[in-house]
Amino acid sequence: MPSGSDYQVASVTVERSFASAVQRAGLSAAVAAMLARAFADEIDFRRDLKRGNAVKFIFENPQDGETETGDGDLLMPLAVRIEIGPRFHDVFLFRDDDGNASYYPKHGLEPEPAMSRYPVAFRRISSHFAPRRLNPVTRRWLPHDGVDFAAPAGTPVYATADGSVAFVGSQTGYGNVVKLRHRPPYSTTFAHLSRFADGLRAGGSVKQGDVIGYVGSTGWSTAPHLHYEVRVNGVPQDPLSVDLPREEPIRTAELERFAQETGRLAALF
Repeated sequence: MPSGSDYQVASVTVERSFASAVQRAGLSAAVAAMLARAFADEIDFRRDLKRGNAVKFIFENPQDGETETGDGDLLMPLAVRIEIGPRFHDVFLFRDDDGNASYYPKHGLEPEPAMSRYPVAFRRISSHFAPRRLNPVTRRWLPHDGVDFAAPAGTPVYATADGSVAFVGSQTGYGNVVKLRHRPPYSTTFAHLSRFADGLRAGGSVKQGDVIGYVGSTGWSTAPHLHYEVRVNGVPQDPLSVDLPREEPIRTAELERFAQETGRLAALF
């Protein structure tokens, strides 16, 4: 790990997924989800990211009496680079004047999505969104209103956006299911869970990246997976292509400071 008096640069190699690579660097699943959102416009993780690609991180060395850069108890790198062949993609941590932390690309104009596209570290997509699909359990042709992410039983499932818990319990077909309401007009559904996160209750609130449950095979399911739905005004949309809501862009008054910081950090990679 190369180091200087102020910064450390760490690198990990992708083995299974971006999320697992980030966590091997010592970061939390919540930070991994935040970074995935920031890179979402530039990288299709299913198509572009391959085993062996490098992910690099710049951390601030804590000064005497200080802890590492973080948000609460979360360790957060100052910058992250994904190298895919000769190309690279960077995002940078920025704290606005109110202390809110987000990751942005170097130009700083496009805010990160306020909703993640992927709620789980999955192995593959076992079934896509479709207006008509032969249900493997009922053997009937029915709409498939979401995407099925195949993952080992017990894999954590994350809220893809801030919101409130509309339903926690069991429903026909869905098995153990969590339904969340987000900033209008968005809502999400997470089905076939093995169990729910401790303390999750209808009427409660969740933050993006919170664990809400764990992958299972309850309800109409033939193997462990997460069935994930996104609805806009109550109408099912393809979670892999729906337009995601966005955070606020960096204010004009802060752009100059952001440009100076990103230029300095990019030179360290």
